[in-house]
Amino acid sequence: MGGLSATRLYASSIAIVSGIYSLAGPAYGLLGMRGMMGQALEFGGWVMAVVGVLVIAHGVVLLSSYAARLGRSSGALMVLWATIMLLNQFVAGAMTGTLGPSMMRQMSWDPGMVAIAVLMLISGLIMLRRPADASM
Repeated sequence: MGGLSATRLYASSIAIVSGIYSLAGPAYGLLGMRGMMGQALEFGGWVMAVVGVLVIAHGVVLLSSYAARLGRSSGALMVLWATIMLLNQFVAGAMTGTLGPSMMRQMSWDPGMVAIAVLMLISGLIMLRRPADASM
């Protein structure tokens, strides 16, 4: 890993951890609710599950030689993933209390997810900087 920049290592770490965290919520929702095995995962949970898989894949790609081909588009992807996560959290927070007892209510907005998404957003914005601006 000697050839990897610090920025790519940080971005990869943030992406992989964010992806795992994004998958943890829906997995808990499906597996952790006793008596609800037939309960379908709500739309927001599916969004987070799909984004989680994509973000983990993106983090792994950042550790490979293929990352050079992504160039600055990798930063744009980080911003996209973060925006989807933040919008999903905003919707979940806005809907909590209006739905009654449901999976969405139990999977209401998550301050940890918001923090990780903000960190991912900042990472993506750093990755979008022009190479001449980079000091690392």
